[in-house]
Amino acid sequence: MGSIAKKGFQQYLMQLQRHPLRTKAITAGVLSGLSDIVSQKLTGIQKLQLKRLLLKVLFGAAYLGPFGHFLHIILDKIFKGKRDSKTVAKKVLLEQLTVSPWNNLLFLIYYGLVVEGRPWIHVKTKVKKDYPTVQYTSWTFWPVVGWINHQYVPLQFRVILQSLVAFCWGIFLNLRARSLVLPKPK
Repeated sequence: MGSIAKKGFQQYLMQLQRHPLRTKAITAGVLSGLSDIVSQKLTGIQKLQLKRLLLKVLFGAAYLGPFGHFLHIILDKIFKGKRDSKTVAKKVLLEQLTVSPWNNLLFLIYYGLVVEGRPWIHVKTKVKKDYPTVQYTSWTFWPVVGWINHQYVPLQFRVILQSLVAFCWGIFLNLRARSLVLPKPK
């Protein structure tokens, strides 16, 4: 069994080297999907909602993976690949003041409009109510991940690490984003 896992991991690394964008997009999509499955089970959904699951996979594969791929390339170009503490702090700060608020806002809007199919007025109300808490929680959690990522993780693995941690973050966001009291529009 160990040799199968080892061969699979070697294949994954080879794909990551040959096709980094595609591999990161697929990885983010798969992990977003797994995160949604766990979220659905935690909220007591008995039968897996496949449409919701596919929409979450799409968000991970079409947005999170590619966005992360290019973000880390750009950050390394801006800061010339430096990894000293001062540079890492600047990267984390820049990421937390720009990318973090944007990603959380976009997710809440996407979840409400696309995944749940809610009207804009309901989504806007939900975002106004939940976004400050989501962003504050993000700022207590993601800077540590960002620091580790920029300080110790090679560029080609940063999106993978973020996707793995985002698996857990996605569960939190799913639980926070879902509408409990708003009736589904007919």
